[in-house]
Amino acid sequence: MDAWPFRHLVLRTPRLELRPDDDEGLLELVEEARLGVHPPDRMPFAVAWTDVPAEDLGRNALQHFWRARAALAPAGWTLNFLVRFDGRVIGTQEVTARDFAVTGEVDTGSWIGLRHQGKGIGTEMRAAVLMFAFDHLGATRGRSAAWSENAQSLGVSRKLGYVEDGTRRVTRRGQASDDVRLLVTRDRFIRPAWTLEVAGLSGCLGLLTQGEPAE
Repeated sequence: MDAWPFRHLVLRTPRLELRPDDDEGLLELVEEARLGVHPPDRMPFAVAWTDVPAEDLGRNALQHFWRARAALAPAGWTLNFLVRFDGRVIGTQEVTARDFAVTGEVDTGSWIGLRHQGKGIGTEMRAAVLMFAFDHLGATRGRSAAWSENAQSLGVSRKLGYVEDGTRRVTRRGQASDDVRLLVTRDRFIRPAWTLEVAGLSGCLGLLTQGEPAE
């Protein structure tokens, strides 16, 4: 029995490799974040983690990913895939679920370094984890969200078949903002022309798809 089977899990697309986070890869991710994730006058995240001083960003990020990794259990889990392009970590694609054995629903979130944006990578990595969830975990629904003015993220969602599923008003940098909820079902998902390659999943399934509902 492998104590941490997720170290063997890998998703491959035509350009990208996605693996659950490891410490060496997280150090690369932090360096990418320090090079810039978004223009200073924009905040694409619900939690403004990029607003902290540069000397705190790395430690805060590592602690965030460590907490998610340590808490993984069938009743609730988050997989933070490190996204590699040409062998280097350029961002992260998150997949989260709670009571997945009952709900069949996953939620996704992601970011890539600013210097890699505008090349279709965001669409490719989101499509990868949706195919992973629908085809390999048995998910029936996928959720995401984006600020109402985040045309880039909303565009990715539209390409993949998401529809709007309401909004909520939340605080961002001290100002009220509209967060657009998005939903895609397995039958509405617009699949890319390429095929996802998945390896190392068998040892992980029991921790992702089985378990009693969380209290």
